[in-house]
Amino acid sequence: MGATSANRWVAVLATVDTKGPEADFLRAWFRDRGWVAKVVDVGLRPPPEGWPEADVPREEVARLAGVDATDLLHMRRDRALAVTGEGAARVLLGWWQEGRLAGAIGIGGNQGTAAACLALRSLPLWVPKVVVSTVASGNLRPYLQASDIAVMFSVADFLGGPNRITRTVLARAAGMLLGAVESQPTPVDGRPAVALTALGNTHGAVSALVEWLRQRGYEPVAFHASGAGGTAMEQLAEQGAFSAVLDLTPHELVGEVFPEDIYAPVRSGRLRVVGRLGLPQVVAPGGLDYFIFGAPDAVPERYRDRPTHYHNPYNTNVQARPEEVRRVADELVARLNEAAGPVALVVPLRGWSYIGEQGGPLWDPRIPEALREAVRERLRPGIRYLEVDAAINHPEFVQAVQEVFQEVCR
Repeated sequence: MGATSANRWVAVLATVDTKGPEADFLRAWFRDRGWVAKVVDVGLRPPPEGWPEADVPREEVARLAGVDATDLLHMRRDRALAVTGEGAARVLLGWWQEGRLAGAIGIGGNQGTAAACLALRSLPLWVPKVVVSTVASGNLRPYLQASDIAVMFSVADFLGGPNRITRTVLARAAGMLLGAVESQPTPVDGRPAVALTALGNTHGAVSALVEWLRQRGYEPVAFHASGAGGTAMEQLAEQGAFSAVLDLTPHELVGEVFPEDIYAPVRSGRLRVVGRLGLPQVVAPGGLDYFIFGAPDAVPERYRDRPTHYHNPYNTNVQARPEEVRRVADELVARLNEAAGPVALVVPLRGWSYIGEQGGPLWDPRIPEALREAVRERLRPGIRYLEVDAAINHPEFVQAVQEVFQEVCR
C-alpha cells in the first residue's frame, strides 16, 4: 500500500439495496490500486440476500441520525432520504476529523444522488468528492449547492450490476477521485488573500483590481456571482480564508429579493456573513441593475416587454426598473448596516455593468437615484459612502475602489 493510502481510506456512498454490485465494483477497483474503500449504505431498504455487504450498514447510518432503520420505510420518502444523508454525513465527518478520510464517491439515481450529495456537502471545500449520477443532465443545483462535488453522468442506468458501459464510467469516476486524492495542493505562500465577486459584465473592474491587489502583495481570489459562487466565498470567509472582501458584484441579492432570477444564492443571507465576521469590505452595486434568466423563452411573461440583452443562448439579461432596484437597495443597505467591521459602499453613477452603463442596451439613468434614496434614508453613520461619476468598468471607478480599500484595511 502506498504511503498516501496508509491509515486512510475512501468512502463509497450507495443505496446498497439497488446499487450493491456497483458499490462492490468500486470497492474492488480501489483495493486493486492499494486503497481501502469503505461502502456506506444510504439506502432505505435492506439489501437482498447474498448481496455484497456495506462496511457501514444502513442501520448504523440511520442510528447516527437518531432514527431506527426499521422506521425508514414508514417515513415520507424525502424525510427518510434526509435521514440517510444526515447519517452518512456524520460518518464522513467523523472519519475526516480523525484524519482517516481521503475522499468520497457517491453513485445513484435520483434517490442515491440526493442522499449522497447531502453527505458530500457536509465535507469542507476541497476535500475530494465525486458523484456519478443517472440524473446528471438535470438541474443539480439543489443537490450540489455551493459544494465542489465533481459530477459524472452514468450514461446507462445502474441496474443489474456493472456492464460494459457502467463499468467504464465507474472506473473513470474512481480514477478522477484517486487522482484528486493523490495530488498535492500548492502550499499557501503566506500572502493575505482577498476575495472579489465578478460577473462577465463587471469583468473590467474586477480584473483590474485583481492585478492591483497582486502587485501589492495580496492573493486575489475571484468568485463568479452565479449563486453558488457568492455562497462559496462566504463559506470560505467563515473558514478564515480571507483578510478582506471586495464584493463588487453582489448580483445574487437580486435573486434573493426576486426569486425568479436564476442567480439567487444557494444559501440565504447574502452579504451578511462577511459583515458578521467583521472583515474589512468594500461593496459596489455591480449587476444590481438587471435580472438574469435562462434561455429567451424562459423569461417570465411580465419581464418580456423590457430592454433585453441576449448574453448567450442560455442566459438572458433583462433591465430592472427603478422601483425594483429600490427594493434591492433597501435590502443591501440594511445588510451593510449590520456589519461589525469596516465597510464602504462605492457607487458608480453611470452604470453598474457593461450592458447597463451609459450607452449600453440596459442603461437607465434613474437606477442610481433609486440607490441614492435608500442610502439617504437608511445607511447608518460610520459606513463610508462614495459616489463616482463613471461606469463600473471605467478606470475612475477602479481608482476610487483602490483608495477606499486602503482606507478600510488600515
